[in-house]
Amino acid sequence: MVSATTPYQANLLRAARTHLGWKKPRLVYALRQAAAQEGRSLATDTSLLRSIARWENGQTYPADYVELLVKVYGQPAHRLGLADAPAAPEAPGTVYPSTPTDGIEALAALWRADLAPDSDMQALAPDPTAWNAAPLAWLVSGQQEQLPNSRTQTQVGVSDVEAVRATVDVYADLDNRFGGGHGRRALIQYLDGDVAELLTARSTEPVGRALFGTVAEATLLAGWMSYDSGHHGLAQRYFIQALRLAQAAADRRLAGSVLSAMSHQATYLGRFTEAANLARAAQLGTTGHATPTLTAQFLAMEARALSRVGDHAGCHTALTRATTIFERTNPGEDPEWIGYFDQAELSAELGHCFRDMHQAQQATTYAELCLGGTDGRYVRSDFFATMVLAEAHLTAGEPELACRSALTALRLGRQLKSARCVTYLSEFRTKLAVFATSASVTEFLEEAESHRLWQQTAS
Repeated sequence: MVSATTPYQANLLRAARTHLGWKKPRLVYALRQAAAQEGRSLATDTSLLRSIARWENGQTYPADYVELLVKVYGQPAHRLGLADAPAAPEAPGTVYPSTPTDGIEALAALWRADLAPDSDMQALAPDPTAWNAAPLAWLVSGQQEQLPNSRTQTQVGVSDVEAVRATVDVYADLDNRFGGGHGRRALIQYLDGDVAELLTARSTEPVGRALFGTVAEATLLAGWMSYDSGHHGLAQRYFIQALRLAQAAADRRLAGSVLSAMSHQATYLGRFTEAANLARAAQLGTTGHATPTLTAQFLAMEARALSRVGDHAGCHTALTRATTIFERTNPGEDPEWIGYFDQAELSAELGHCFRDMHQAQQATTYAELCLGGTDGRYVRSDFFATMVLAEAHLTAGEPELACRSALTALRLGRQLKSARCVTYLSEFRTKLAVFATSASVTEFLEEAESHRLWQQTAS
């Protein structure tokens, strides 16, 4: 806080009043109302009017009135020119925390930085070295570690963990139906406001492990939503913290799923070698723990990376293993959070891989299998599979079928707020240019212009 003798920005204080359209007597009235709520008495109206004029002219600093001014204007002191602006939270890095306590502190700092006004966290670029360092740190971690000893009076119980899990499920459903851009910030606010205290509270060891695992799932979701929104450096940081929480929870299956998500993002960003290694680390680190469903999903991520790097033989090997292992799936053995990975989802992964290997017939077959087996709950996934089908038709030289599928995707995506969806459409738009003279393409372009996601591809 600046002192009474330190120059301050009187113009900001005056601007706050004029912005509300208040005359000085209206400010006097508001100050009296705020003071009455605190049981505080003020000087006479005449005296207050003179004081306001001096404050706004920079003649005197309103030392005794800062809290009241903050209250009546609804702005922090630094925005009224009455305090030094608080230092912006330092952007948490990508270093893998060495202890659970370090992980809690790093995650809390990440939440705060993400929510800070004028934060540049969403513009951060990913750190390529972290895609190697984080999985290595997890793979070489020792025996089950002890959770932090809490000295707080708050006691976490099973019901608290269940409440967090139920709330996060709501956000996961919103993400699947409307895209990561809809509920991402609300999820972070919930975690920072309601969940942060639980991580430092007392609990029994089983409840503590369950809590860390549940918050790891929530943080993984925050990473997915940030990734889907195009905030890639931020997403990578959430994935790293989710991996650290999963280690503290002694949940190797969940940790493997985090590495799989990191692999997915690395492929999307063109870091194919790192993506393949992340998927392999997920397989290696969950040996003896993963269910067939999980192993098949990890192999599908490896195949995705290999298809993009041009290793067709390696891709086919990974896909063959994935489909063979998936035949042994027993849903009763799987953790709830992998329930989405069914036959339709595996078909979608196969479709993506064959699309990227320019094998149109196989891509079409698996994309259609995927769409024939979905139940409509995963709107964004259906959008992706439909766009894979559209691109497969283009590769086969069938622009009319391609445009028909793309229009279906656009209708599916009316409510989606997803940077990834825009990317799929942008890539399709580029490939469509080859067929610019086709009448079906001209008709498609005319109708597509009315769709918000398509409009975003123009930029």
